[in-house]
Amino acid sequence: MNTTHRLLITMLLSGLSMAPAMAAGTHAGGHGDSAIGQPGKAANVTRTIQVDMSDNMRFSAPLISVKQGETVRFVVRNLGKVKHEFSLGTEQELMEHYEVMKKFPDMEHDEPSKVSLAPGGKGEVIWHFSKAGTVNFACLHPGHYDAGMKGQIKVAKK
Repeated sequence: MNTTHRLLITMLLSGLSMAPAMAAGTHAGGHGDSAIGQPGKAANVTRTIQVDMSDNMRFSAPLISVKQGETVRFVVRNLGKVKHEFSLGTEQELMEHYEVMKKFPDMEHDEPSKVSLAPGGKGEVIWHFSKAGTVNFACLHPGHYDAGMKGQIKVAKK
């Protein structure tokens, strides 16, 4: 068996081993109400918060306060020269996703709790914060989180 075939089989098996976790719907992009809330609807947005990302590996708003029950539109801009992302989740969810990103750094996201942006790009995440507590966010491109590209959203009880 040549190297190309081995690599292809390894990649396919890696993808299959991740399928149950991705389909379980318990991560930030899962279905229904997770530990951090659920995807919001544009018609229910009560506030818009701008979050800029830059190559100094920081978010412009590393600490955000919202209220339980609020639906927030995060308008996210990549002001840098490299790709960045805004990813919501619990600390555990973010760390699990970060490990996957280290293996597949060019993976694309199609989850309501995440937006990946090319340099100069702009996107949004609309999120409904149904539970009080802390929601984390980070850029999970390899090295970015380790350099400090993370933040928290404090969700105050109603």
